[in-house]
Amino acid sequence: MNFLELDCFDKEQIFQIFNIAKNIKNEYNKNYLKGMTFVLFFPESSIRTRVTFEMALKNLGAEIILFPSTTLDKREETKDVIGYLKNWVNGIIVRHSDFNKIEEMTKYSGIPVINAMSSKNHPCEIMSDLFSLNELNKDFLELKYVFIGGKGNIAYSWMEAARILDLEFIHISENNEKMKDNDANYSFTTSLIDGIKNADVILTDPLPKHMRNKEYYNKYQLTKKHLEYCNKNIIVNPCPPFYRGEEIEASIIDSKAFVGYEFKKNLLYVQQAIILYCLNIL
Repeated sequence: MNFLELDCFDKEQIFQIFNIAKNIKNEYNKNYLKGMTFVLFFPESSIRTRVTFEMALKNLGAEIILFPSTTLDKREETKDVIGYLKNWVNGIIVRHSDFNKIEEMTKYSGIPVINAMSSKNHPCEIMSDLFSLNELNKDFLELKYVFIGGKGNIAYSWMEAARILDLEFIHISENNEKMKDNDANYSFTTSLIDGIKNADVILTDPLPKHMRNKEYYNKYQLTKKHLEYCNKNIIVNPCPPFYRGEEIEASIIDSKAFVGYEFKKNLLYVQQAIILYCLNIL
């Protein structure tokens, strides 16, 4: 089985992966993948996703062969690259900006292909955040989720998660950043104050270049003052890399509302669970 986007899975499957993550969290270095080899394609700039995927595989007993993502941009056709690789490896994990290229790999692989991130989506990251929320609050499906920022890969993956898990998902940004109109779980507003009222979870994403300006910061930068409009136990979970003083005020990162470092511990276990699920091992 491949893991390309959340829309490929239903609620039951999402929780199956969560259960695997819970089971392996206390089984450090369990060699489920002993004798297996995985090929990874990652850009040099990747830190968190690459570190946790490499650790996930090594802790499960697998061998790793690592290439830069640009290796996939050469003239050789994808089906020919995969035609050879599938002779020798048990799975492929790819972080590449072009989602279509990752999707094309699955047509010829016959072995699991896992999307570690694309410009379209970031499914493993959002799965880890959801798992962390589930551990923190058993009623996490009933919370109000608010995303502040542009219509990038993080926003789209959260919108997919909201649709699958029936979450209340509010998107705050400029008018031209609005996503779907026909999604019952998605609502959009240009008002930061209106959007964050009674919020339980606030999500942000690094701003695209066209939004990095004083005018946008004045309208949409999340500050500690804004947290007064939210529910008492507000959670702030900015997607890394976050930039203090741009999408989020620096003081929030040092406040009790910030959960980023703690949540990302679970990337390791959730990514292990995704790998094992795709291989139908647990």
